[in-house]
Amino acid sequence: FVMDKFVRPGIDDRPDYDKTLTPEQKEAVTRLAASMPERRAGDASQTDAQVQATNLAAASDAAGSGLGAIAAVDTAVPDPSSAFMDMRDPMVSADGHRPTKMEVIRLGIGFTISAVACAIPWVALSSIILPRVFESIDPASKESMLGLVNIFGSVVALLANIVFGTFSDLTRSRFGKRTPWMVAGGLVTGLSIGAVSLTHSEPLIIILWCCAQLGYNMMLAPYVATMSDRVPDKFRGTVSGFYGAGIAVGQTLGSFVGAQLLKQGEAGIFGGWMMGMAIFSLTGIVVVLIWPREKSNRDETRGELNVRSMLMSFRPPKNAPDFYYALAGRTMMMGGYWMINTYQLYIAQDYVFAGDPGANVKAAELIATPMAVITLVVSLIAAVAAGPITDKIGMRKVPVALASCLFAVGALMPMLFRSATGMLLFAGIAGLGYGIYNAIDQALNVSVLPNPEEAGKDLGILNLANTLSTVIGSGMTSILVVIVKAVMGVSKTPVVAYTVVFGVAIVIVLIAAFLIMRIKNVK
Repeated sequence: FVMDKFVRPGIDDRPDYDKTLTPEQKEAVTRLAASMPERRAGDASQTDAQVQATNLAAASDAAGSGLGAIAAVDTAVPDPSSAFMDMRDPMVSADGHRPTKMEVIRLGIGFTISAVACAIPWVALSSIILPRVFESIDPASKESMLGLVNIFGSVVALLANIVFGTFSDLTRSRFGKRTPWMVAGGLVTGLSIGAVSLTHSEPLIIILWCCAQLGYNMMLAPYVATMSDRVPDKFRGTVSGFYGAGIAVGQTLGSFVGAQLLKQGEAGIFGGWMMGMAIFSLTGIVVVLIWPREKSNRDETRGELNVRSMLMSFRPPKNAPDFYYALAGRTMMMGGYWMINTYQLYIAQDYVFAGDPGANVKAAELIATPMAVITLVVSLIAAVAAGPITDKIGMRKVPVALASCLFAVGALMPMLFRSATGMLLFAGIAGLGYGIYNAIDQALNVSVLPNPEEAGKDLGILNLANTLSTVIGSGMTSILVVIVKAVMGVSKTPVVAYTVVFGVAIVIVLIAAFLIMRIKNVK
């Protein structure tokens, strides 16, 4: 044979990978080349050589800034099962499936529709209808009653989110692990809300509202975990963006719908409860039908179910500082949001139109039309644009922090301009910030998950922020108003009470931005 024409199999006939592979494929190869420890960070002992080596390196890197001791404690060993260090193809979801383009579209449509459908009745009832019901029962204590029902409901929601997130992780059925809980949760929520329409007893309203919170979080915890289970990394920001857009649109329409129902008197209030019952009862079923069917997971392995394993399943993740910064940041941001939005009817009546004989009617009109339209437009634009943009630039943390600061600027407007104009500026600026925040924050939360196999539980803990923020928002505003009333010795809410509320909300939201910027492993 001729030497210069001999082809060595596997050597001379190899393709030129620099020309053959796409940039995305090259990036995937680079990621797969990373050397990873064999044990998970949460399982590693402090006597483990890998842990000590990582802590020593972190301490050395931080020594010049005086943060060595902190870094040595907080820095986790890279976890091969973590969402951040995930070695999967970004086009493959966490359950190992490579969804088609149509399947991703169906998932996005399902998330968007459910976000809109749930937000409309929830905001209409909690922010507009329920406050008017309490005002009709006892005008002098309406703020404290609203705060009380939200605090009790939030405690139930807090526990339910973790419990049902964990239960969905452990569920094995022919319908998968998320679907049964979503359907059942929607039915429980709908029936509980429908029952509220039958009573004017404050204790019974609190009990039924707690039942509604239980059902809502029974549906919400596995629903949000589906984002981690079934949406590939490549599309997660975009899907999260549409989900955020759905929330923003739904909440805005909720304020509009609630205010319109309020104009119809008792018939409108009853219609609001009936609307909530119908929508929540059907949402879980409709979303499951829109999404690609969840596969049976009867053959999926599961640890032994006993008291100890159940208690351990509620254990928060270890060595995950980013996870806790995200949790605290969302809690504070949404706390500031609910401080204002839960009480927007009272703010319009007792702050913007204070002393006006037609305050009740003008407040409903302000919320129903100009504020709702402005918030809807800016939130929709921000939410739809923010997700794809952050996917393109590969950033999550900075946009979320900036969105929090933008909301703070919006909350400043009613303090500077105590008028309808100030509230419209709040709707535009704060609505823009909130739309951006909602579009990106869920993708940020998924990025800081320590272990995708426990996504339901960990996202349940992260979604405690929604619950805790309601407690902070409702409780803080209620407490501030009661304190101001007591100091001034009046029974009617003074204007200065809501000036204080806006100031405290701004501080809380800025703290949220600071906490988000403390996250290290996400851009």
